[in-house]
Amino acid sequence: MSSIEAGRQGGGVARLFTGGAQQKLLAFMSLIVLLIGFSLASPNFMQTSNIIAILQATSVNGVLAVAATLVIITGGIDLSVGTLMTFCAVIAGVVLTYWGLPLPLGIIAAIGAGALCGLVSGTFVAKMKIPPFIATLGMMLMLKGLSLVISGTRPIYFNDTPGFTEISLGSLIGSVIPVLPIPNGVLILFLVAGAASYILGRTVLGRYTFALGSNEESVRLSGVNTDRWKMAVYALAGGICGIAGLLIASRLNSAQPALGLGYELEAIAAVVIGGTSLSGGRGTILGTLIGALIMSVLANGLRILSVAQEWQTVVTGAIIILAVYADMMRRQRMG
Repeated sequence: MSSIEAGRQGGGVARLFTGGAQQKLLAFMSLIVLLIGFSLASPNFMQTSNIIAILQATSVNGVLAVAATLVIITGGIDLSVGTLMTFCAVIAGVVLTYWGLPLPLGIIAAIGAGALCGLVSGTFVAKMKIPPFIATLGMMLMLKGLSLVISGTRPIYFNDTPGFTEISLGSLIGSVIPVLPIPNGVLILFLVAGAASYILGRTVLGRYTFALGSNEESVRLSGVNTDRWKMAVYALAGGICGIAGLLIASRLNSAQPALGLGYELEAIAAVVIGGTSLSGGRGTILGTLIGALIMSVLANGLRILSVAQEWQTVVTGAIIILAVYADMMRRQRMG
């Protein structure tokens, strides 16, 4: 299979949802069952304020999951997305609070820092041939340390930056349609997801993203510079993590340098639950969004039912194992 043919096959996957349709349908049905079950268990679950809270909680994890999806489709993994999100929030804090620069520059700095770190991770993987697990694990630890060093181990607050909290907590839609007070963070999530879906299904980068995960050696033998495309994917994922950093900093009105660990696991779980194959070559952004919603609905519903936090963690772990097992069974049937 030539690289272009592999890419077209990947683009077809993104557009037609082949190869993972059953998993995505199962995830969607699971989401419906959870919504119905929690609604019957508690009258507070379907209240407008709670639904908005679920969507707001999904915005950060969903954006991170979109970033993780791009990397996983190439056959890699990125364990640094959570700490990279925190690092980008700290960079925004330095630019906006410490240096007192305008808000647009802070936004550009956060996204640019994320893209640069993603490019470095991609270089480790593509050029230095370090396994993605190890490369991004090392990047995760470095970013965790850098966030603490740059911030002086203290939170950075955005009280003197007008409009910063509006990034996540404002409601552009609500100002136009008062009955739909959907937070801007949710709107940004869907914009990021839509852009990523377009890239995967309609651009050369998207075609090579799928091709790398399907058969990287075949792509390389056809004369394609696979290292360059892989680095581009990691850089794009890093930039998306920068957006997540802005969202969480805006929601908290601060950059918390110790935050971030654990977010990567929830993001990867959302990706797997949504039907993206850990072996690479298959996946959809729509499936990832469904997976992220499942994670948020489950956490919110269990909290409303007063289930202890430790048991919530147990349930989440069990769901991840089941999702990975379903992916293995699907690959065996297709293989």
